[in-house]
Amino acid sequence: MTRSERYRSELLDNIIPFWMKHSVDHQHGGFWTCLDREGRIYDDRKYVWLNGRQVWTLAKLYRTVEPREEWLAAAQAGADFLRRSVYDAEGRCYFSLQADGSPASYQRKPYGAAFVMLGLLELSKATNDQALRDEAVDLFAKIQRWIEQPALLGRPQFGPPPSQLADIYVLAFMTLELAEVTDDREVMWECLAQVKAHVQQGVLLETVAPHSTPEGRLFCPGSSFEIAWILLRLLQYLPDPEMQQWLLDVIEATMAHWQNGFPYFIDIAGHPTLQLESSQRLWWVHVEALVALATAYDLTKDSKWLTWFDQVDSYTWQHFRDGGAKEWFGYLDQHGAPELTLKGNHYKGCFHIPRALLYCSEIFARHGL
Repeated sequence: MTRSERYRSELLDNIIPFWMKHSVDHQHGGFWTCLDREGRIYDDRKYVWLNGRQVWTLAKLYRTVEPREEWLAAAQAGADFLRRSVYDAEGRCYFSLQADGSPASYQRKPYGAAFVMLGLLELSKATNDQALRDEAVDLFAKIQRWIEQPALLGRPQFGPPPSQLADIYVLAFMTLELAEVTDDREVMWECLAQVKAHVQQGVLLETVAPHSTPEGRLFCPGSSFEIAWILLRLLQYLPDPEMQQWLLDVIEATMAHWQNGFPYFIDIAGHPTLQLESSQRLWWVHVEALVALATAYDLTKDSKWLTWFDQVDSYTWQHFRDGGAKEWFGYLDQHGAPELTLKGNHYKGCFHIPRALLYCSEIFARHGL
């Protein structure tokens, strides 16, 4: 079985069937994501950013892999659930909802809204629904304002807000997805320019802050990989060989932090981190590494990227994939053993793994690998 075939089979025969069987609320719409190893619900709240992500995933699969009606129906019901429940009186998005759609919690960050936007946008592409597309574009404009002015989300400001890699990530991914329907490239340019301020020792730090603070030294390999491959994809619209090489260098520098898997967080100066979970190995960090390495190979055809891909692939499939049940584990200790057997929570849902499997399968299919 080729790499492409293996990744496609895992996506369609293991990962997606788990989420279609266990997460879809056929009564109210939307998706449960707090699922134990066997798929049983242990928290019936619906987390907005994961619901937006699952709408995106299912609509993307319907549009680009196979037009299965069950995928489209679940994506449409999820989008309908969000559209009628997610917005407060000021047009901001709740962080979580009760099973019936009533508000559960609010977070003063723009990231839930970003994935609502992405879900609506991808569904609009799958259905050619102009009203959905308009709503997504309007929400994108609001998110830009919320990032520029955090006080609009109720977050106090003490001077200009520092540059956050997470903000660059959501803006870059949204503009990448918007590129199919709009010619606006301004935000792309801004993301490519702003990310350079985050580089220290060749990798991307989470925040531009004083080096004397833990925040100013915090490095997450997953963020570095994910931002790099998204920006590399943006360059298809804004060709720049120098920037492409710069981003490839970021991926290579991030690979140098392999420690029998990638730690979740690293202090780039070698100091202790404030995050107690730093030594854990997380699912999304490793699958984003796979996408970044596959993307680098796709662009360069250099076999070193394929060698590194196979190294990360071997670890990821051996340690995260659950051979005794569907889906993958999310949280390992530094030795590669599962610390939690859950398959979903308020952070892990139907997004990073299926997106990685889809993109890697597509890339290797182009190369007959």
